[in-house]
Amino acid sequence: KAGRQVFMQICFSCHQVHGEGMPGLFPPLAKSDFLLADPNRAVGIVLHGRQGPITVNGRAFNNVMPQLGLNDRQIADVMTYILNSWGNSGGAVTATDVARIRQSFAAK
Repeated sequence: KAGRQVFMQICFSCHQVHGEGMPGLFPPLAKSDFLLADPNRAVGIVLHGRQGPITVNGRAFNNVMPQLGLNDRQIADVMTYILNSWGNSGGAVTATDVARIRQSFAAK
């Protein structure tokens, strides 16, 4: 429930209510091969933002996702929501996972 709330406040305007994204602009999160291939990478993107080309479900995207300024709990909640919505395969992300990923980026 908390993850859905974060998604609806911050993420849905680009990724849309049902995670379909916007063709050519913002990639889908629903059944996303890019997301599901590496949920830790996705956490890093939520933590630090991302820009540049990516391919999701065979479609090219080249836009900017800003750093959102969310805390570890908010990121864990929204990632768990995304991983368990719209036909995604499931999984959970904890605040401890996010803190570990945050630390690994800080060490680079």
